[in-house]
This record gives sequence, C-alpha cells and structure tokens, in this order.
Amino acid sequence: MDFALTLLQWFRENGRDLPWRQTRDPYAIWLSEIILQQTQVKQGWEYWERFICRWPTVEALAAATEDEVLREWQGLGYYSRARNLHYAARQIIDLGHFPNTLEDLRRLKGVGDYTAAAIGSIAFDLPAAVVDGNVYRVLARYFGVNIPINTTEGKKTFSALAQSLLPEPPCQKQKDNCRHLNAVYNQAIMDFGAIQCTPQSPHCTVCPLMESCEAFRSGKVGNLPVKLKNLKVCERHLVYVYIRCQGETAIHRRGAGDIWQGLWEPYSPTILSEGKDGLTKSSDSEILNTLRGINGTLVSLRRDVKHVLTHRVLYADFYLLETDVRPELPSDYIWIPETQFSDYAVPRLIEILLESL
Repeated sequence: MDFALTLLQWFRENGRDLPWRQTRDPYAIWLSEIILQQTQVKQGWEYWERFICRWPTVEALAAATEDEVLREWQGLGYYSRARNLHYAARQIIDLGHFPNTLEDLRRLKGVGDYTAAAIGSIAFDLPAAVVDGNVYRVLARYFGVNIPINTTEGKKTFSALAQSLLPEPPCQKQKDNCRHLNAVYNQAIMDFGAIQCTPQSPHCTVCPLMESCEAFRSGKVGNLPVKLKNLKVCERHLVYVYIRCQGETAIHRRGAGDIWQGLWEPYSPTILSEGKDGLTKSSDSEILNTLRGINGTLVSLRRDVKHVLTHRVLYADFYLLETDVRPELPSDYIWIPETQFSDYAVPRLIEILLESL
C-alpha cells in the first residue's frame, strides 16, 4: 500500500475545511500556524478570525503596539507566541517581503522547523515535510518506530522519515487541483493524526492503513509514540491584592525572566516559591504591612485557586483592599480607572480571580 497516496485519498474524503486553507497568502497561513501552536483548532479558529479582521495584513500587525497584540491574544496562553508574532511581523516589514525560503522563514522569531515547513509547503510549494505531534504519532505507529520523539535521535529519525515520504510528482495524477501536492500531503497527515489516528481511542478498525500498520499488527498502538518523561513540575504560591481607591486600582506589568512577561496584574505583595519544607503563605497582617500608611479593609476573596501551566502548578490567594488613600507602591505600578482594567492584557489566572469581584 502506498502510504502517501492512501493519506491523500483519505484527506479528500475527510479533511477539515479550515479558512486558512482557502488561501495561499503567507501572512494568513503563518498567523494560523503560530496561533495553533499549543492550541486546539476549535479555539484557535476564533482567534485567527479576530486577528485577520483587526490586522488583515502583516503591515497592519507590525504597526500595532505589543500591548494591543497581547490584549487580542488574551485567553490563548503561552504569551511568548504573541510577542514573537509581533516581533516577526516587524522583521518581515524590515525584510521588504514575506520570506519564501525555509532558511529565511526560520529566521523569523518564533518560527522553527515545523512552522517553516508548514508555511513553506502551503504558501510557496516548497518540498518540506512537517513534523508535529500528529505526524510523530502517525509515523511511529505505522512504521513501528519506538525511538523517543523528544530526543535528538528521535527528532532526526522522524524528520528524515517524514521527508522521505513526500509524494513524488507522478502522484499529481491523483488530481488535487486546488493545491500543490506537498501542501495537500502535509495537511493530510496532520488531519489524519488529529481525526483518525488520535492519541486516545484511535479508529483503527476503520483505518485505511490498518492492514499495513505495524503498531496495529503487533498490538502496540497504545504504546506509540514513545516519549521520555523528564519534565519536573514546580509549585508556586502567589498572592494578589486588588486595591480599590476612589474608583481606581493599581496594576503593574510583569517583567522578563518569568511567566507572563509583558502582561498586567494587580498588586502582588509577595510571590513565594516552594522550599524544602513546602509552600509557605503570607498572613493577612503581613500583607497589610506591605501597604504602608493605609487604613482600609482587607477582605479575602479566594484561597488556593489552582492554575496549571505546562511545567508549573500555581496556587493563588486573592484579596480586596478598599481604602480612600493610595498606598505607597513600587515605582512600576500605575493607577488606572477600574472601568479600564479590561483594556489591559492579563493572564488567564488573573481573569479568574477578577471574577470574584
């Protein structure tokens, strides 16, 4: 059975109809690929349409401020993607055209091998195979490859295997008229992994590759692909105080070198990390002591709100302080009308905490 031809046939009958597949505009394709990193298609679709509507060209996106881009991105998480997107838009403007080679595409901030191959094959007909989580899974199962996908050897092995499977030009006889074959094939194998060869409960008994799939024949579908578990999960405890003072509140922007760079948050008197003896928390009196010269009421709104990131588990306490006098805060805090808080991009955890107000 020809692996590529079978996938192309499956794709013609089962492929997803996505708006960024109806264009060869590299900007629209690049935007979709950045949004869909670490994001499900259903959620990313809405954000893609939002960005295209507000910034229909790379020139428009480059002219936006980082704050505007972060605010539009709010809720998607992994905010470095938004900052990289904005930076790369300005790289493209400086270049004078959208890069159309794999080498130049990789120079864009936030674009790695997979994203470069996706943009290059779909927008510019480059013979480059994509390798994402779906592709790893399909190839590992079909060919019975048990090399861990998150090792250097695994990445090299799967990259070479994926490239070797790109269909040869004679397959053009299969007549995918609206797209170049490399683009169709890359989209086909990604959709196959997302719809047919899923991580859990794959549809093996109705799979067109079933008879020649090594994992199915050997009963190892649930064991592939192999991934080494080497991620250490850390815990952190955060404390936030929403200061309400004559219709205003204080916020500051998180700096570089930590989570949520560039996003805004309410007053944070302390951020305590885990220690040998576990997490420690600040008492109400300790929190008030950080707000010098204040006569006000401190109310606990939420305790131990759990929020899970990729390699961190956060626990947050949230307080409300109502006062008629502005406390002395560090110089990086600004005062804004409470009604304007929604104009600032905040982490999802802060959104959750603010709901308790």
